[in-house]
Amino acid sequence: MIRFILLQNRQGKTRLAKYYVPLQDGEKRKIEYDVHQNVANRDAKFTNFVEFRSYKLIYRRYAGLFFTLCVDPSDNELACLELIHLFVEILDHYFNNVRELDLVYNFHKVFVIMDEFILSGELEESSKKTVINRLKELSNLNV
Repeated sequence: MIRFILLQNRQGKTRLAKYYVPLQDGEKRKIEYDVHQNVANRDAKFTNFVEFRSYKLIYRRYAGLFFTLCVDPSDNELACLELIHLFVEILDHYFNNVRELDLVYNFHKVFVIMDEFILSGELEESSKKTVINRLKELSNLNV
């Protein structure tokens, strides 16, 4: 199960955070700081998997953003990396070459995109085409 998803820039500013477990605001800020310290200071020659408390962090860096998942220790790391890549591909398709500012100014759309394929911390839909078609249907409803 996914505990939380964080999108952070290189300076440690959290651009998007989605928690699937209840946490206090102070605990969330502490987690975001600790995650950035673990991920940003890590050498590129190491794997993208880090032990974090009693969970695992799986992260991937795209341009200036770190996409980080916190998952149970029994979850498959490679499947989580594929999930991160799927998320980035969908964002890239939806925003036509996504940038950090797209995430900042359209955060509500990013949450909708995330909710289309992740539900309650579990992968709901793994097909990029299906998710994009659902997003097109939603945008047609808003016209």
